[in-house]
Amino acid sequence: MPPRHLYIHVPFCARRCSYCDFSIAVRSTTPVDEYLTGLRTELDGLRPELEAATLDTVYLGGGTPSRLGGHGIGDVLAAVRDRARFVETPEITIEANPDDVNDMAVAHWVAAGVNRVSLGSQSFDDAALKWMHRTHDSAQIPQAVNTLRRGGIDNISLDLIFALPAHLGRSWENDLVRALDLEPAHLSLYGLTVEAKTPIARWADRGATVQGSEETYEEEFLAAHAMMAGAGYDHYEVSNFALPGMTSRHNSAYWTGASYAGIGPSAHSFDGATRRWNVAAYSEWIRRLAAGQAVLGGEESLTDDNRVAEEVYLGLRTQRGLPITESELARVG
Repeated sequence: MPPRHLYIHVPFCARRCSYCDFSIAVRSTTPVDEYLTGLRTELDGLRPELEAATLDTVYLGGGTPSRLGGHGIGDVLAAVRDRARFVETPEITIEANPDDVNDMAVAHWVAAGVNRVSLGSQSFDDAALKWMHRTHDSAQIPQAVNTLRRGGIDNISLDLIFALPAHLGRSWENDLVRALDLEPAHLSLYGLTVEAKTPIARWADRGATVQGSEETYEEEFLAAHAMMAGAGYDHYEVSNFALPGMTSRHNSAYWTGASYAGIGPSAHSFDGATRRWNVAAYSEWIRRLAAGQAVLGGEESLTDDNRVAEEVYLGLRTQRGLPITESELARVG
């Protein structure tokens, strides 16, 4: 199946957040030109696939795509438009940190076609943000939201993290209230997990408490569901809430088995039968592209059993659920 969705991984960050195990490249100065050269080279290798496609969504994730700046985001999307068709009203999302949002950057994003921003807020508690190694403070979150709206982007998603360790003293209820006060179209709420080789994993190895208890996780998840539902948000996927009609078209594609293409370090692609992924390290991705080599890191072909398993767990993650036929119910009974 030709891809209808395109993911572009932008790995650059000013620092690694304490919980992050994503493919990132910490740089004091973002190598925009080098990255764009690599991106165009990989896109050229996918030209036949992209020319057969009509893209419904494009999603720039990371890392921190907003570190490319206004012109950089424009150049990335121009490179895609040179090689692929778009539907009449595509959903074009970029992830951004609040401290990267300013009037000039937003103007460039809008001119390039960006119409949705996922803002990496994480918390409205400054002590929690500092513990997470975030580069922004709580005051910059509403400033960023106001700047985005002033520039013409109303489809805004906020990310928040729950189940933080109790010693931080963060109020989850306050975070939810502060987020709802901003009236975002969408919220993504993630429970903190300890991944190997992250700063918090090293802290945990030294005996520090780095996440809330299982009871805290359950209580805060259910509190979020109740508060979001009460404010009119649909809990359409286990970690995602949206006002009616404002679900993420791009993310929803992953949960329904649609075909998608991924470019950039660690990016995944799926054509309906085979899942592929790129090498994770930015330096290796750049080296291979410069040398004319493939950036494929691995692949797997789905068996019939794989498809059934994915249909089950993806269906159970979403509001649509998992359809069960009468004959299947009879076998269970």
